[in-house]
Amino acid sequence: MRVLLIEDEADIADALVRYLRAQGHAVDHAPDLDTARAALEVAGFDAILLDLALPDGSGLVLLREQRHRGNRVPVIIATARDQITERIAGLDAGADDYVVKPYDLAEIEARLRANARRASGDPATESRLGGLRVDRAGARLFKDETEIRLTSREWALFDALLSARGRVLSKQALEDRLYAFDDAIEGNAVEVYVSRLRGKLGADAIQTRRGLGYLIP
Repeated sequence: MRVLLIEDEADIADALVRYLRAQGHAVDHAPDLDTARAALEVAGFDAILLDLALPDGSGLVLLREQRHRGNRVPVIIATARDQITERIAGLDAGADDYVVKPYDLAEIEARLRANARRASGDPATESRLGGLRVDRAGARLFKDETEIRLTSREWALFDALLSARGRVLSKQALEDRLYAFDDAIEGNAVEVYVSRLRGKLGADAIQTRRGLGYLIP
């Protein structure tokens, strides 16, 4: 999952970026509205974590802009403002969720995943893929009762394909889901992860559409 974190407090941002990246997510950090707008112009995100009090204005302004443009990416407001009127204003502006600082990092990650699942049209936390049981809430995969261990990047690619099940995702689209702006990307990274997943899940688990990309049927 690729996340845009819009947060001006350096300590909070650093903790969130490190935690979410450790869970296998690609995270881009914007400390103000201008940086966030620039990121949204050039990349697609699976979720946005949005502070309200930013150096160059209110996060609600950006939220309303994005909704007016038709951007339906899930947005979680994460702020120190805890008044009921502010919660209502945030939700009315188009936010999908609202949490108040201080918050637990694991809870934030769970909320990001839950909102991204709902946005993809599949809010279920468990699903079946052939003989596999997929625990999307726990980012775990089982064959019978034996867990198939995936690295964080393997899971990220698998989850991206599963969220788009039946549709082809291009190599570029998968790279966008796996890597933030400042990540170094090897030219054959997607192919490597697809090969590793096939080795663990079976050769037919991920299909190639030559010249187009990959899909889980």
